[in-house]
Amino acid sequence: MNDILVWFQNPGLTHVLLISAALFMLGTYAILTRRNAIMVLMGIELVLNAAGLNFVAFGRYAVGTFDGQVITLFIIVLAAAEAAIALAIVLNIYQNFHTVNVDEINRLKD
Repeated sequence: MNDILVWFQNPGLTHVLLISAALFMLGTYAILTRRNAIMVLMGIELVLNAAGLNFVAFGRYAVGTFDGQVITLFIIVLAAAEAAIALAIVLNIYQNFHTVNVDEINRLKD
């Protein structure tokens, strides 16, 4: 029991990278398996959050500078812009096709 408490009280670079890898795998799974466009966008957000967590972890533990935090701010801005544009596209697709299922939208050329 004490080993588990010590593990949570003193997280190191390995612990943060394991959490980031789990986020990345969940995001990749959501992107590859979901048919709903909103779920695919959520998977992309998880992948971007995993990358941001990696930058912060390496900036904190490996280098000791604030470079990782600055790059993560750019990732957050990129994710917000991506979410706004992607949701506008999804709403437009729903208005035209009455579905957000990615597999059913094959008439985009028409």
